[in-house]
Amino acid sequence: RCGKNALSSGTFSQSAMFSRLAIRSKPTLASLRTLRTAPALRGDMFCQQCEQTEGGKGCTTIGVCGKTPQVAALQDLLVDNLKGLSTLLHNARLMGAPENTQANRFILDSLFATLTNVNFDEKYFETKLLPETATLMADARKSYEDACKKAGKTPQKFEATSADWHMDRTDAGWLLEQAKPRGVLAHKAQYGEEVSALQEMVVYGLKGVAAYGAHARLLGKEDTAVYAKVQELLAGVATTDAGKLVGMAMDVGATNLNVLKMLDEGHTSKFGHPVPTPVKVTPVPGQCILISGHDMHDLEQLLQQTEGTGVNVYTHGEMLPAHGYPGLKKYKHLVGNYGGPWQLQKFEFAKFPGPIVMTTNCLIEPRKSYADRIYTANAVGWPKVPHINGDAKDFSAVIKQAKGMEGFTEKSIKGPEQSITVGFGHNTILSLAGEVVKAVQQGHVKHFFVIGGCDGNEGERNYYRDLALGSPTDSVILTLGCGKYRFNKAELGMVPNTPFPRVLDMGQCNDAYGAVLVASALANAFKTDINGLPISFAISWFEQKAVAVLLTLLHLGVKNIALGPNLPAFITPATQKFLSDTFGLRRADVEHVGKDLEKFLTAKH
Repeated sequence: RCGKNALSSGTFSQSAMFSRLAIRSKPTLASLRTLRTAPALRGDMFCQQCEQTEGGKGCTTIGVCGKTPQVAALQDLLVDNLKGLSTLLHNARLMGAPENTQANRFILDSLFATLTNVNFDEKYFETKLLPETATLMADARKSYEDACKKAGKTPQKFEATSADWHMDRTDAGWLLEQAKPRGVLAHKAQYGEEVSALQEMVVYGLKGVAAYGAHARLLGKEDTAVYAKVQELLAGVATTDAGKLVGMAMDVGATNLNVLKMLDEGHTSKFGHPVPTPVKVTPVPGQCILISGHDMHDLEQLLQQTEGTGVNVYTHGEMLPAHGYPGLKKYKHLVGNYGGPWQLQKFEFAKFPGPIVMTTNCLIEPRKSYADRIYTANAVGWPKVPHINGDAKDFSAVIKQAKGMEGFTEKSIKGPEQSITVGFGHNTILSLAGEVVKAVQQGHVKHFFVIGGCDGNEGERNYYRDLALGSPTDSVILTLGCGKYRFNKAELGMVPNTPFPRVLDMGQCNDAYGAVLVASALANAFKTDINGLPISFAISWFEQKAVAVLLTLLHLGVKNIALGPNLPAFITPATQKFLSDTFGLRRADVEHVGKDLEKFLTAKH
C-alpha cells in the first residue's frame, strides 16, 4: 500500500523513473526575456487544465469552455503572480510576521476565478484581481522585510522571480505582454515536459483546494494552517525536482482532505446533517428563481430574502443536494430541482420562466434568450452580466425581476409529477453501518461502486450510466457530483433482502469527504483497508476540483481507480506509467463497459 507516509513527505527523488529527469537551474531574467519571443508561444493561447481540452491536448485558439486567449493569458499571469505573493507570505511567516488575513483569503478566491467555467470577464482580471495582487505583494514584501529586520536577518531579493513582479502599467496590452512567459508552454520550454507537467498537476490541484476552501470560508470555516500550506506549495512549485513535485501533489491531496472536512463541518453545523428526502423534478405553478452552482450559503440567503414574496426557488445542477439539509428544506418555497447537469444549461435556462443565479461553476456563455435574466456571484463572471457582490448578498434585483415575470403556469407544466431522492449523507449511511455489515456478511450486498464526479458533453460519459444500469442487483452505488445525472432518474430499486436503495446520493462533489468516511468505516468494520473492500471507484472528472479529489484519494492510498472519460492532457506518458504502477490508476474503458464491469467485479480485494 502506498499511502500518506510514502508520498506526502516529498522524498520521491529516489524513484528510478523520475531520477532520470534533467534538473535545470533556476531561470534567469535573461531566460524569461527569451521566452517572450519563443516560437512555441506564438499561438493564440494554450490551456489544458480540463478534461474537454481540444483534441485531448490543449486549446490553442479559444477555449472549448469559451475562454478567450486574452482571458487565458491574464489568468496565467494571475496564477504566476499568486505564486509570487505566496512566496513572500510564506517567507514572512517563517520570519514570524503576523498573518495577512486579506491576502490569505484573496489567494483562494483568485485561484477559484481561474477554474474552468468560472470567470470569463477580462476586465475583472485587468482592473480588480491583478491590481489587488500587486498591492498585496507590496504589503507582503514590506512585512517580510520588516520581519527580517526585526530578526536581524538580511531579506532575500527574489529578483527575476514572480515575487518580484510590480504592476508598472495598467493597460491591457502591457498586461498581456507580461503574461507571455507565464503560461504552460513557457513552463514547458523552461523546465522540460516532465517537470512542467508535474508542476501543472500541483497547481490544478491547488485550484480545486481553493474552490473548496472558498466555499468553507463562506460557511464560517477557515484554517490558518490550510492557508499556510497552500502558500508553501505555490511558493515551492517552481522546483525542478520531479520527486519533490510528486510529494507536493500528495500534499495537495492531504490538504484537500482537511479542507473537505472543514466544508462538511460548515454545511452540517449550519444546516444539519442531510436526511433522505424526495425532491420534485417537475415544476409547480408560480413565479420562480433558479439557483445553480454549489454555494449553499448563497441559497440560504436567497431563501431568506424570498420568503413570503410568493416567489418559488428551484435548484439546478449541483445545488440538488440542498433539499436534504433540514436547515434548507424547512423553507416551503424551495419547491424542487429544475433541469440536470451544467452542460445542458443553454437549453434548460432558455426554458426557465424566471431569473437565474450562478453561484459558482459551471457557467457557459449565456444565450440571448436568457442573457438579460442571469446573474453571477462570488468568483463567477461573464462580461456585462450583472454581478452580485459580497459575502452578504442582496438579491433584490433578482427578486424584482422574478416578480415581473409570469413564472410557471398550469398550462406550461407537462407530464406526471416526478421526484428523485437525495440526502444519503455520511451520517445517514453510517447510522446504518451495522445493517450494512450484516448485509455484506449474509451475502445480500456483494459489491460497492463509487460512481461519481463531474458530467460533461461527451457521449463517452454514458459509460457511467451504463455502468450503473449494468451493475448487479446485489451491489450498492454511492454517487456524488453532477455525474449522477446520467442515471439518477433510473428506477434501480432496492437491494433485495435489505432496506437499502441501490443508489445512495451522497451529495455534491463538495461532499467527497463523506464518501471517504463511509469507505473508511466499512474498512474498519471488516478489519482491512479501503483496498481490501469489495469496492470499485469509477470517477468522472472535468475540472480542477476533480483533480484535487483525485489527489486526495491517491494520498489515502486508494488503488485501481478508473478515471475518465479521458485521462488529463497534462499527465505525460511517464507520469501516467508511474501512477499506474504505483496506484493502479487507469483510464476507464469507456468503449467496453461490460468488460470494465467484469474487471471491477472480479478484482481481488
